[in-house]
Amino acid sequence: MSTSKFAFTPRRELGDPYNDSMAGRPPLKPAPAFGANLAALRKARGLTQPQLAESLGITPEMLNYYERRATNPSADFIGKAAAFFGVSADDLLALDTKVPRKPGPPSHLEQLTARLAKLPRAKQKVVVEMLEGILKAS
Repeated sequence: MSTSKFAFTPRRELGDPYNDSMAGRPPLKPAPAFGANLAALRKARGLTQPQLAESLGITPEMLNYYERRATNPSADFIGKAAAFFGVSADDLLALDTKVPRKPGPPSHLEQLTARLAKLPRAKQKVVVEMLEGILKAS
């Protein structure tokens, strides 16, 4: 009869409180923005990976892949996940939807601000106090 130095670990059940934070090995590199957002939404709802996977109709292994490694998730999955959590696809993908600024010279106010930043501290303070006084009066 041989004895192993490793103890037998029973299979964990879904209701097991140790499932949520102790499952799997820690990732070696940070998750892509999509995966991080997906995991944050899942955890905010108090769901485990198997529970969310079942709700979205995928395997827990596939959800793990989406949360940890997927850099190009399918449009179908993005739509399902966004609808499930009630967020936009842009929010889930962490897309910056701000319109880029037109190229061109800086505005007059930006030019003045840049010039103000070059002044000595004492003169900056005087100008800022003047501006605050004018703005307060209007």
